[in-house]
Amino acid sequence: MSIKKTGVDQQLIRDLAGILNDTNLTEIEVELGDLKVRVSRQTQAVHAVAAPLAAVAPVAAVAAQPATAAAAADVSKNAVPSPMVGTAYLAPSPDAKAFIEVGQKVKEGQTLLIIEAMKTMNQIPSPRAGTVTAILIEDAQPVEYGMPLVVLE
Repeated sequence: MSIKKTGVDQQLIRDLAGILNDTNLTEIEVELGDLKVRVSRQTQAVHAVAAPLAAVAPVAAVAAQPATAAAAADVSKNAVPSPMVGTAYLAPSPDAKAFIEVGQKVKEGQTLLIIEAMKTMNQIPSPRAGTVTAILIEDAQPVEYGMPLVVLE
């Protein structure tokens, strides 16, 4: 019995790595017949929240503030993390008003946004009462488990 050895499709790996970067995912896996390719990037838990937030300004911030380590730590402390992997939507439908806006006061349990996972729309409730100081995602953006979504003060 002979074993057929095939080369690795480097372009496929480059394309998958590009998708990781474009969507902020940490891992992607593709299976094509007998070929199974998984591309992932290593992240450290300490830096997973603080580092990306220091480099990216909140999408709907009231005023632009310089990104500092202290600001990133404050954001990560008050951020509402994603409870699942999926696509986040800021409004119940494309033509509807957003659930929340920066500066809005929210109550505990109030819907902040929706995450679609496996064709199911999951309402994400506020874990506490507070004021929305930043919305860290865009509408229809892919999100991962633990990714900061909204900052509540």
